[in-house]
Amino acid sequence: MGRLDDAAICRLRIWDNCVKRTPRCRWIEVNNTVHDFFMGDRSHPLTDKIHLMLSKLGMRLKLAGYEPKTELVVHNVHEEEKEDALFTHGEKLAIAFGLISTSHGTTIRIVKNLRVCTDCHEATKIISKIVSREIIVRDSSRFHLFKDGKCSCNDYW
Repeated sequence: MGRLDDAAICRLRIWDNCVKRTPRCRWIEVNNTVHDFFMGDRSHPLTDKIHLMLSKLGMRLKLAGYEPKTELVVHNVHEEEKEDALFTHGEKLAIAFGLISTSHGTTIRIVKNLRVCTDCHEATKIISKIVSREIIVRDSSRFHLFKDGKCSCNDYW
């Protein structure tokens, strides 16, 4: 509702009262090893290569018509920072890792413990088309098969 200052105060109260929420996490298995990613994560040994792939994807996504859903970012920051925050969501990090770690044509499979956000859903549809890969995301509600710019859920999830 545009009350970002009130939202920030509420988050501080939650923090002060030690309320914990389930962290958002995404997993991808490559070569029998599970790799997990969190929003803004830079702890992976291949983080530089992952972020390089993300920047390449970012350019291609924008050319393909991707518009970041910055209204999803509830922090009171500049529009460019909101776009950066969206682009380092764990799903996108996991997809970038999958792209640099598997051969062309290999299906990328990601599992996440919460529901996929609308921005990641839209971006993943476009990514599946521009990289010619199937991407399967299992979220808390269902399986999503992204292929040729479409999702098996028909945008209903």
